[in-house]
Amino acid sequence: MNSETLRRQLESCIEAYRAGTLSEGMLHDALEAVSGSERKSQDLLYLQATSTSLTSPVNGMLLMESGEIAEEIPDVEDWPYQTVLEAVRDGWRVVQFPNLALLLDESRSYGLGCEFILER
Repeated sequence: MNSETLRRQLESCIEAYRAGTLSEGMLHDALEAVSGSERKSQDLLYLQATSTSLTSPVNGMLLMESGEIAEEIPDVEDWPYQTVLEAVRDGWRVVQFPNLALLLDESRSYGLGCEFILER
């Protein structure tokens, strides 16, 4: 259930309370809606970009949803996001930006460099 639907349900409970018609069942329904709206597990999205810019093209990705690693999507055109900014606009939050220290010397890079980690 999305937050707007939940909000409407709670507003309905408030109106029923004011009218003296609030029932235990209505409160139980609202409680179930709140419980059902909570995410059960964290989703993670790893995006490897061509630079540290949020608008640079993505050249690698890994998605973990509901505690499971999603199947790889072989065709880049079918990836859900072509840039990090697209993912952010879709509700993902950046929790780690690329480690700039890995970009200082391309001949001795020990990491992916421009990897963004996002969660929701």
